[in-house]
Amino acid sequence: MSVHFSEAEFSARRERLLAAMKAEKLEAMLLFAQESMYWLTGYDTFGFCFFQCLVVTADGKMVLLTRSADQRQAEQTSNLGDIRIWTDRQDADPTAELKDILDELNLLGALVGVEYDTHGLTAANGRRLDQRMRAFARLVDQSMIVPELRLIKSEEEIGFVRQAARQADDAFDAALAITKAGANEADILAAMHASAFSSDGDYPGNEFIIGSGQNALLCRYQSGRRILDPQDQLTLEWAGVYRHYHAAMMQTVPVGGATERHGQLHVAASQALTEIEAALQNSASESVTLGDLFAIHARVLDGAGLARHRLAACGYSLGARFAPSWMEPHMLYAANERVVEPGMVLFAHMIIMDSDSGTAMTLGRTFLTTTDGAEQLSRHGYELIER
Repeated sequence: MSVHFSEAEFSARRERLLAAMKAEKLEAMLLFAQESMYWLTGYDTFGFCFFQCLVVTADGKMVLLTRSADQRQAEQTSNLGDIRIWTDRQDADPTAELKDILDELNLLGALVGVEYDTHGLTAANGRRLDQRMRAFARLVDQSMIVPELRLIKSEEEIGFVRQAARQADDAFDAALAITKAGANEADILAAMHASAFSSDGDYPGNEFIIGSGQNALLCRYQSGRRILDPQDQLTLEWAGVYRHYHAAMMQTVPVGGATERHGQLHVAASQALTEIEAALQNSASESVTLGDLFAIHARVLDGAGLARHRLAACGYSLGARFAPSWMEPHMLYAANERVVEPGMVLFAHMIIMDSDSGTAMTLGRTFLTTTDGAEQLSRHGYELIER
């Protein structure tokens, strides 16, 4: 079986979920997020692009409803013993089978939490679910129960994150080794992925970002490659991924020498990231919120006259995630009152895109919060790297 956690780990997670359900007076949870299923049972698939649901009752029973293509996937990658299959057919509506399962579990009239806020439940299927359960059970949105539990990582999870961070560093080194004027973005991207996969890495939750020239100012992956000019800039955002756990990094690398504007923007970015790291270190002894971290980012960049060139968020929690994004819901944005606690894995990115001069500058690192403060997980510092 391809299960990556101990039974003690799964048992502890299950007990935490049941306690959270009890606090909300829930008699069952309908889990649709793939990362929730993976966290709770080890179930590992991309089959969540179709309808599937993990039912968890207040007494700890778990039943998975999925398609035939994922039956063996569930059998071999999870600790689930009760796997039900809905049949592909014209006008299939698997919410009917789901209702039958809930009826079998004596959940008529029950208060049932639902993970609505996930790519694992499309709007169309969500509407079918609501319609099917209208006269059967009371559904309430409890999309954040499992993400909140997943926010604090266990020692087993932290071990996976550390391996992911090593992969991220190695991928960056592979990219830097061939980044120069005349290099092809395709070769750089290939080198990064080859490095990651050769270390038993996984596919990331979203594409690596690579862009040069004007495309260095983009914050998303786009199709198409170009050759680096003698004077250029290359923005990379990538992650090491081990057992689906992500450790992300981001950096803009001037090619052919940094311009004066590159230098100015890097000073601001590195100062902001340094001050955020200091705040994370202080979180061991004083209350620091995710909103406080964003406020540092805004204060430093705005103080450098870069308010028009920065973003409205500067990071997020990381963990085990599936496509289409490696971002967890907890984000570093204004007034986010979630307090930083030991065991969080936080990616802080300084993204400055000066469209007036066509200059990009980014700098992002992953941090592990601890009882002593915080640890920056990359062996790379915050220096400006040129090629």
